[in-house]
Amino acid sequence: MADEVLAAAAQIIDGPTDELLVRLSAATAELIPHRAVAQLASQCASTPITTHGEPVLAKAITGADLAGLLGTVTAGHPWQGVVPIAGAPHPVLAVASDRAPRGSVVVFIRSDETPTDAAATLQPLWDLITAHMYQLTLEREPSALAQNRAVAKARADLAAELGEAHAATLATLLGVLRNQRVDADSARSTAVELALNGLADLRTDTQRDRVWSGEEPAGKAFERLADSLRALLRHGPVDLELDAPSNDRLIPAGVAHRARVAVRSVVLAMLTQERVRRIRVGWRCTGTDLQATVRDDGPGRLEDVLDLGQLAERLRLHEDDLDLDAVPGWGLTARITLHAHETAQAQTITSDPLAALGTRELEVLERLSQGQRNRSIADELHISESTVKFHVANILTKLAVTSRTQAAALYHATAAIQV
Repeated sequence: MADEVLAAAAQIIDGPTDELLVRLSAATAELIPHRAVAQLASQCASTPITTHGEPVLAKAITGADLAGLLGTVTAGHPWQGVVPIAGAPHPVLAVASDRAPRGSVVVFIRSDETPTDAAATLQPLWDLITAHMYQLTLEREPSALAQNRAVAKARADLAAELGEAHAATLATLLGVLRNQRVDADSARSTAVELALNGLADLRTDTQRDRVWSGEEPAGKAFERLADSLRALLRHGPVDLELDAPSNDRLIPAGVAHRARVAVRSVVLAMLTQERVRRIRVGWRCTGTDLQATVRDDGPGRLEDVLDLGQLAERLRLHEDDLDLDAVPGWGLTARITLHAHETAQAQTITSDPLAALGTRELEVLERLSQGQRNRSIADELHISESTVKFHVANILTKLAVTSRTQAAALYHATAAIQV
């Protein structure tokens, strides 16, 4: 098995990088029949998304299709299932690797839904390819690489914000049109008004938020978020509960802006679930950090909000955090922690390597260090197994380790020093 993996890896990486997927597809065609293959390598700023396969399908695959898988599929644990790709459901095999700082994922759009045992072979193969590709990025001119990443980051932020604004406007329109208590004439009049307001917001709101680089009171910043959420949920069946910050301290405008965008993205994802009747949103200011919490009373399944993996990746680029707890039958809780730049830098030089972990991540790591498996941890913490996988992936990224064993060793070493 090891010889086969090494031989395949040598064949795949030996050639132009822009043809890597072509060689990967050819080398794995018999192992896992597929219609197309796509990769998202977030460490590559210039061309993070590449595809190969059936021309129509491969050309239609977008970064939005893959980012959710990058944020939720755990490195070392390939995932098989059906997800929306290129606007339609497709059976896929997704293999993630943590052999680059922000990870990578390769997705095989399969020819059928029959489970395959090929994942065990593909995992080490994709780890080798990811490590090779990351090494190539390190050999590029540092200044050019940093500039490319900055441009790609700004482009991704803007695209995400515009997409979220479009989604919010469409969701509000659907809420009006589906409301049986509003007559046809009133619904049409309200829909026209909402569409006009949405167009105006697209022209002004994002520009206003991004240009202003000062500070604003936390209460005022939260009220701007509250206004947009009230408009989003006004005509639907979901009740909105708001928990404004208890103090009105000044927070950086950029942090407030990222918080509003992130919270609206979470709310929109929650609205796609069934049986959601209540959403509660709260902010809390601690120092220069802003912590936002969004809770719903939905089914509590992380797989129902796969798109939040995209948000987690965007936040990670800003050194912010998304912590998800999904409790079946009770609902989903999203905790968003946004750092001012200087605070995030200070965290990276702290003497405690576990300081970057959230409360729930520390609970998961403690049990992981005791040798517990995902199912046991999920049962003990009363969360879903997919939520545990999400936390484990974040733990490995934040601790800059590549395996559960290394994370556990770091936890024990830190505990010994503190004692």
